[in-house]
Amino acid sequence: MSSIAQKVDNFFGVTKRGSSVRTELLAGLTTFATMAYILPVNVNILTASGLDGGAVFMATALGSVIGTVLMALLAGLPFALAPGMGLNAFFAFSIVIGMGYTPSFALAAVLTEGLIFILLSLTGAREALFVAIPQSLKNAVSAGIGLFIMFIGFQNAGFIVGDASTLVAINPNLSDISVALFIIGLAITLVLYVKKVKGALLLGILLTWVLGIVAQLVGLRGVNVDAGIFSLIPSGVFSPPPSMAPTFGLCFQGFKEAFSSGADIGRFIMCVLTFLYVDIFDTLGTLSGVATKAKMLDKNGQLPGIKGALLADAIGTTAGAILGTSTVTTFVESAAGVEEGGRTGLTAITTAFLFLLSIFIYPIVSVIPGFATACALVMVGIMMLEPLADLNFRNPEHVIPAAITIGLMVMGYSISAGLQWGVLTYILVKLFSRKTKEINGVMWILGALFLLKMLVIDNLA
Repeated sequence: MSSIAQKVDNFFGVTKRGSSVRTELLAGLTTFATMAYILPVNVNILTASGLDGGAVFMATALGSVIGTVLMALLAGLPFALAPGMGLNAFFAFSIVIGMGYTPSFALAAVLTEGLIFILLSLTGAREALFVAIPQSLKNAVSAGIGLFIMFIGFQNAGFIVGDASTLVAINPNLSDISVALFIIGLAITLVLYVKKVKGALLLGILLTWVLGIVAQLVGLRGVNVDAGIFSLIPSGVFSPPPSMAPTFGLCFQGFKEAFSSGADIGRFIMCVLTFLYVDIFDTLGTLSGVATKAKMLDKNGQLPGIKGALLADAIGTTAGAILGTSTVTTFVESAAGVEEGGRTGLTAITTAFLFLLSIFIYPIVSVIPGFATACALVMVGIMMLEPLADLNFRNPEHVIPAAITIGLMVMGYSISAGLQWGVLTYILVKLFSRKTKEINGVMWILGALFLLKMLVIDNLA
């Protein structure tokens, strides 16, 4: 091992955690490949609110870099951060388009949520939440996230589509070239994984992309920009970074609008609380699920470095708001890198570096198709079911809350919603089993807050 590699190994504790520098770099590359879609997707969503596309792209990339680097340095964990899906839609379609407020108003709400998040992280309140969640629910969260990721993968590939009678269904047109390429790519990825080929997920993404390029070159896959079917061949390699001026600091203008009248203050508080709620419990769910799958939890079910991880998430959100993007949060796609063997902050640093590099090589990043990355997402979903082996299926006190958690994460399309209803079900089951002493104080508080959200906050939205 070279002296530089040895220093890197020592700094991140790579060998101590049973990994290697090569494995960590590969894991970081895999994580980036599975979540790079957030760059074009976040631009598409936030520009619907009136924000400048180039500035949003820069804010998305740099917000991801800041949050992910902090995750590596403050927590030493292999998780990556980026503007969260769902929260960006709430930003654009609910606050701006639905309520009629400006993007600056929404960014001010994100900034306020981030600052509150920092305070909660520094006081240890968020850490207490993580510790308080029972191990059976943590196992369920891991499996629920796995099925959720799998569902997203099938959707991204067009394999699962909307249906008027059953809401969702398998695409009846499996001969559609994108769907067919996904099926072939998934088969390749499965074989590579079963054969224990190192970097199976990343190789699956790249080989599926190459197959897509071949299909385009021979005329099997057409290009129709108006229909959202773009070329898989990069138009170039490098491009100059766009200006950040249209969104940088725009959040500060939003406070004037937020406090212009009593009605606006109420709506502003509601927006802040919604951002805060989803961010907290999406993050807790993601950290708990992925860490459980990676066997990173200690004997007490706690995650070493959790306080730093939560603080990195909070600072990332605050920085992202100032740059001009919606809430930055820990990405569930980090599970792809963890599955490739990533165990330290070096994985996160690698992902962050690639996000930084993407500012200059967007022509390449933007053409990796959803049907290619979907192969990795489906595989990650399968792998994250493993913690269910530790769940006591014969004990209704364990299996009922776990089943509710898993089911609603997928069917409710929300990690936080699954965790919310899982906690409430856990309390209900323990209550009527006359085992209230097994419910810790934090879980009681969580249950009360969830009820308050459903009965009051949701009705204000």
